[in-house]
Amino acid sequence: MKNHKILKPIMFVGTCSDAGKSVINAAFCRIFKQDGYSPAPFKAQNMSLNSFSTPEGGEMGRAQVVQAEACGIAPHTDMNPVLLKPTSDKGSQVILNGRPIGNMSAHDYFGMKLQKEDLFKEAQAAFDRLKSQYNPIVLEGAGSISEINLRDRDITNMRMAIYAQADTYLVADIDRGGVFGSVYGTIALLKPEERKLVKGIIINKFRGDISLFEEGRKIIEKLTGIPVVGIIPYFRNIKIEEEDSVALEMKTNTYQDGKINVAIILLKRMSNFTDFDVLEMDSRFNAYYTNNVEEIEKADIILLPGTKNTLADLQSIRANGTAEAIVRAYKNGKKVIGICGGYQMMGVRLEDPEGMEGSLKAVPGLGLLPQITTIEQEKVTKQSHFAFLQEMKGKQPVLSCKGYEIHMGKTETMGDAQPRPVALLEDGRLDGYYLNDRCWGSYLHGILDNPEVLDSLAAGFDTAQGTAHFDYAAFKEEQYDKLADWVRQHSDLDYIYRTAAVSESD
Repeated sequence: MKNHKILKPIMFVGTCSDAGKSVINAAFCRIFKQDGYSPAPFKAQNMSLNSFSTPEGGEMGRAQVVQAEACGIAPHTDMNPVLLKPTSDKGSQVILNGRPIGNMSAHDYFGMKLQKEDLFKEAQAAFDRLKSQYNPIVLEGAGSISEINLRDRDITNMRMAIYAQADTYLVADIDRGGVFGSVYGTIALLKPEERKLVKGIIINKFRGDISLFEEGRKIIEKLTGIPVVGIIPYFRNIKIEEEDSVALEMKTNTYQDGKINVAIILLKRMSNFTDFDVLEMDSRFNAYYTNNVEEIEKADIILLPGTKNTLADLQSIRANGTAEAIVRAYKNGKKVIGICGGYQMMGVRLEDPEGMEGSLKAVPGLGLLPQITTIEQEKVTKQSHFAFLQEMKGKQPVLSCKGYEIHMGKTETMGDAQPRPVALLEDGRLDGYYLNDRCWGSYLHGILDNPEVLDSLAAGFDTAQGTAHFDYAAFKEEQYDKLADWVRQHSDLDYIYRTAAVSESD
């Protein structure tokens, strides 16, 4: 039932990166939905190699996609109007309102104040469009709000909070230590008009007995004059997709007996590693990220992920012996599957005649698929329903699967090799190349989220026998509800609602 009460925008900001803002934001998105509101997420600027293609064909960061799922609504680029996709240690592709507008160095991006003002206006316009449709808007900041050297060029944190007049909550990660200094210092560095918006502090990732932190709560409140409205215990039994590459450090990185072992190749510019989250949830699989040759050789399946710099990452895995290990694994009967940039690597050659990715003009591929990829300026961003391997099996195509494309390459079959698509897309296009059950590649992100694709991946292994379909979509819905319940238990929701309520005089 829809709740017609109006709430002010609510914003979650952090004392540091990886404080857990995105997950806290997702929790409140689901809480507001459960309580009859119509929330929508918003983050003015995101920096991530994990992105998503929206229904209208735009590109946005996956954190806001997760939050939109928690809200029960379709993701839209207005939820993340500016996306930076790092192409090197010093530069990024800039995505504005879902479309690439060029590459820019960090020096240029953060140094050109006038250009940032234009981007801020675009972010404000996107926020206004969302606010006219949803209640409340649940905003997320980026990194730390106390980077005062960047204050006048900020388009994501407190300038956005001031524009939105959002009730702002500071999230602090107690697990990394120094929580008193980080909270006090962050608040102390705010301008008076910024501090006025901070309505509460949330202590995140608490381990142990919360009652033992009661004195700590009082100290923080006395130091800052701001109430601690939540102490959220650390959890491991709730699975929420994370877009930050820091999360990779916490993932499994080795073989495990009794499972279908899946080695996901670690690439320097790996993108959309969330393509493989489903493998961590399905009990049939043990997925681990590695570029260790011995761990690759132990695996039953090798997955090549996407990358923002395919040619350079291919050169890197040649240099460290990973490429040779992948080819050898296939020759020894293992499955090798590539997605997006990983699919491009599996061909005979990659070409970048216009230097879209860098100085490398051409590099040899792994030679597993009879294809050549050319990097082109036009970027494909598109969602699609598709039929998986239906054409090869001679069946009437059923578009029961769903995925999305984000790529700048065109892949063509060489010589007299016949097309052998992995998928038939709803617009009639063919995707990917299917060499055999042990070797195929596709441009479709999210392809593994579909039960029939996951079952195909598991086919041929004893541990998979008798296992029913794993419904990843239903699983995620359960996790959002569990997350919301967890945060409800450990937050002062009465205070948050009371503070956010818009009175008639407003």
